[in-house]
Amino acid sequence: MKAVILESYVMEEGDLDWSGVKALVPDTTSYVRTDYADIAPRIGDAELVLINKCRIDEAVLAQCPNLKWVGIIATGTDNIDLEACRRHGVAVANVPGYSTYSVAQMTFSLLLAICQCAQRYDRAVKAGYWQLGIPAEYGLLPQVELLGKTFGIYGYGSIGRQTACIAKAFGMEVLVCTRTVRPEYAADGVEFVDFDTLLARSDVLSLHCPATPETRGLMSREALAKMKPGAILLNTARGALVDEEAVADALESGKLAFYGADAFATEPLPTQSRLRSLPGAVLTPHIAWTTKEALQRLMDITTGNLRSFLAGKGENLVNS
Repeated sequence: MKAVILESYVMEEGDLDWSGVKALVPDTTSYVRTDYADIAPRIGDAELVLINKCRIDEAVLAQCPNLKWVGIIATGTDNIDLEACRRHGVAVANVPGYSTYSVAQMTFSLLLAICQCAQRYDRAVKAGYWQLGIPAEYGLLPQVELLGKTFGIYGYGSIGRQTACIAKAFGMEVLVCTRTVRPEYAADGVEFVDFDTLLARSDVLSLHCPATPETRGLMSREALAKMKPGAILLNTARGALVDEEAVADALESGKLAFYGADAFATEPLPTQSRLRSLPGAVLTPHIAWTTKEALQRLMDITTGNLRSFLAGKGENLVNS
């Protein structure tokens, strides 16, 4: 049995501990960065491939007839043509839930960076400034208290629910728009509303859903126009959910006060993106999932998925 690991630009060599995988399949070759054109040649005659951000589609599968299993080193399946994999008899497994706490934490890291600017104040104090004497170039923003504000959540999986818990701990009213309201949600102390109500009432709107045909472009010009003037939009989910040009326009006009994002339509974020130059945009390079603890869970579950497949079972399969 032969395996190939195709990591992406997000990862650096040594960020993930592959010892468990290599113990299961000693004949494993690892590549830190892989362009699309190199995916099929690098998989070659391998039966197993573990990927992060790399695209597996019909064209790749046609060139890799020995492939039997794809292990996604992530939760999202955006980069995998699941139907093509099914046609080729290739099982696909993902890693659900490993980053729940880390991504929810990053959501509020972005919000607190907007509302209280601790890092900017830190730089100013270390440079010798104090309170009202801090120069404008430090980019300080007005202080905002979260108590009593309305926190809207679109998507209520594990990350959305954890984010709601944090928002409630700050004393915020929590609104949720989700496709399915489950009985176990009744004890969460949140209010379930439709999308238009979510847009109209949220002081802060946070996105926590996958990118699907139904949600791509969710935050369009039309949706942004329905938000409160001066609202805050947060995206730690998928870049495809947001029309970034429309967000840039909304920031420039003041319709949106701030946009905090850890995910972008094109990654890395292009140098020409208008978001890079807007003071109302607080941006991080898609790293919410990379805490030490989340990465350990990621590798534990990935190794378990592989072990299960080799044992003829199959765990966390998404195209069965």
